[in-house]
Amino acid sequence: MQSDMMREMKLYQLWRENAVEDPDLVQELEMIRGDDDAIRERFYCDLEFGTGGLRGVLGAGTGRMNIYTVRRATQGLANYVKGSFDAPSVAISYDSRIKSDTFAKAAAAVLAANGIRVHIYQELMPTPMLSWAVRALNCSAGIMVTASHNPAKYNGYKAYGADGCQITLEVAETVINKINALDLFRDVKTCDFEKAVADGMISYIGQDVIEEYYKRVLAQGIHTDVCPQSGLKIVYTPLNGTGNKPVREILKRIGISDVTVVKEQELPDGYFTTCPYPNPEIREALELGLRLCEEVQPDLLLATDPDCDRVGIAVPDGKGGFALFSGNEVGALLFEYICEERTKLCTMPKNPVAVKTIVTTDIVKSIADAYGVQLLDVLTGFKFIGEQIGLLEEKGEEDRYIFGFEESYGYLAGSYVRDKDAVVASMLIVEMAAYYRTKGISLMQARENLYQKYGVFRHSQESFAFEGISGMEKMRELMKSLRTDAPAEIGGLKVIGTADYLEGTVTDKLTGTVTPTGLPKSDVVAFRLPDQASVIVRPSGTEPKVKAYYTTACKTMEEAIALEDKLKADTHKLLLG
Repeated sequence: MQSDMMREMKLYQLWRENAVEDPDLVQELEMIRGDDDAIRERFYCDLEFGTGGLRGVLGAGTGRMNIYTVRRATQGLANYVKGSFDAPSVAISYDSRIKSDTFAKAAAAVLAANGIRVHIYQELMPTPMLSWAVRALNCSAGIMVTASHNPAKYNGYKAYGADGCQITLEVAETVINKINALDLFRDVKTCDFEKAVADGMISYIGQDVIEEYYKRVLAQGIHTDVCPQSGLKIVYTPLNGTGNKPVREILKRIGISDVTVVKEQELPDGYFTTCPYPNPEIREALELGLRLCEEVQPDLLLATDPDCDRVGIAVPDGKGGFALFSGNEVGALLFEYICEERTKLCTMPKNPVAVKTIVTTDIVKSIADAYGVQLLDVLTGFKFIGEQIGLLEEKGEEDRYIFGFEESYGYLAGSYVRDKDAVVASMLIVEMAAYYRTKGISLMQARENLYQKYGVFRHSQESFAFEGISGMEKMRELMKSLRTDAPAEIGGLKVIGTADYLEGTVTDKLTGTVTPTGLPKSDVVAFRLPDQASVIVRPSGTEPKVKAYYTTACKTMEEAIALEDKLKADTHKLLLG
């Protein structure tokens, strides 16, 4: 412990001497002088470049997000790109978070100093528009500066490959090794951003690229022609993020003119003062929108997260209030809508393909079977959905892909980008609502129709926090325990099968048969229960949390909720003791 503290104090002094460019960091380093705990918290580890990039608390130190940790990570990425591509180039975008623009320019300056051409948006833009820019400009890689839906104290960046997907596990490992070989202050090249612009090493992405993106989004419409006469009324909140301009633009282009924006959440604000956790999955983030709904009485509330790759909705519940739909429900509704209407219009491709993650609703399997769609299951993370689109593209069959989604409110129709896209999802949700409205069907009724057709599937998730230095170790021990001492039953239901995605095995507990998962290794354990019920447990890839996913399938929602409560009670005992 003493040697660790000496190392941390040495790093602290090194930063006092060298981290002088950002006044905020200089002030913070001065403020924590003499505070051993505060120093240790910032210097006990390096901010990890995970499977997709960086994410961490803003501030000074090797374990925080700042221009120096951003530059070091970018130097590692630059070293990879230079060794893998001739005449490499990188696209960069950023969201509304604190210092996002600063970090984007810092990354661009490192790349330019390494002789890598940079294409950067002139203002904040959503994650899907970064994925699009990588593909449209034939870049070698991409960087999206964002911490997605995390609280304001976080920032980060996602790294993308030449295909527009977040980088693969193999590339991430290569980049991590290159980053780890670098001294943060000595080994990082940088230059003056404005001079690099003047020299042509950094250029701004033009309106033509943005316009082509809009065209690709609009091409995913099925019944957009009904929108102008539908009378649909929308309340929209971008949650102070990047969705404000592109979502409103796309809704205007399909003829939706009655859009009321939540004023307090309209403009960029990295402090997210009205929604401390800007995540459309949780009700708290939508409170201002719901309050406005009481006044406006819209047909639909839309909420996109800060980097506009996720979207949540609420709809009139028929009782004077508004009901929030889960990501699973919205995804299932969109999938049914796309399949049914494209089938009617004879625009379904031959041998259509849809993709979902392993923790996403199984009602999709029934929908896929009903319309003859091949359904692929992939690991959690939208890059694995994007990877499947890429595999189809390699065979010249990307048009077979019709839809992909994950339970955490991420959706994508079309193959033009390789990440979840809340712009196209917002358009399709609104179009679906407008189309059903012309048929006298509300979204509440559409959801009920879905359950009547395929059965009631109830899904929920919980997160269990493991904060602090010891948190990661506790999470590792917990996952190990679930593997070596698996429960025989959960919620009164016998465990009839398990899947260990780290070992890559699926075990049938009734027959003892063991088969491969057919998926890359991932720290996930699944427990299969009778009647399509299940519990899946995995550590978060971006936060010190373990997540549990519950599925119940019953004749009524009341029965599904009652069974879910039993599953949760036993899972709490497993995870919390």
